[in-house]
Amino acid sequence: MPRSFADLVAWTKSSEGRKLIRYTLGSVYTTIFSQSVIFITYGFHLISGVIGATLFANVLATLPSYHLNRRWAWSKSGASHWRKEILPYWGIAFTGIAFSTIAAFGTKYLIHHHTSWTHLVDTCLVALVNLISFVIFWILKMLVFDRIFHIDTLGHGVAHATLEKTHGTQG
Repeated sequence: MPRSFADLVAWTKSSEGRKLIRYTLGSVYTTIFSQSVIFITYGFHLISGVIGATLFANVLATLPSYHLNRRWAWSKSGASHWRKEILPYWGIAFTGIAFSTIAAFGTKYLIHHHTSWTHLVDTCLVALVNLISFVIFWILKMLVFDRIFHIDTLGHGVAHATLEKTHGTQG
């Protein structure tokens, strides 16, 4: 944890700091994207079901999410590795989608038992529950994606050893 503002600024310029900032910004983008899809598809009755709208929005948002995470946050280029990148990414993504779908079942129950709510309230509830589901998985995905897309293990070790020599610490 940075001890001063100067430490925080220095951390944001580090590899790990830039990665976390880019991951966060990519997550914000894809969250806005999925929330917009829910508001459009469910709000305008293009997809009438809570479950269908939630599934559609989250699967659709996962496509740009993969590319933002891989290429921008973790700076990976070239072909994706099927077993080391694609399968683990979609595995964790579908786990999050399954969780949000289960939450959508609860939302569907609430909506059907509170018929006095307007469709706008229903739509906001669907989007809110989807957002809460996303937040629950955000940190978990950050940790998993860091393992999937990690590329500079030697460089990290060299940097750690250099810090130890510079500051006289051992870790």
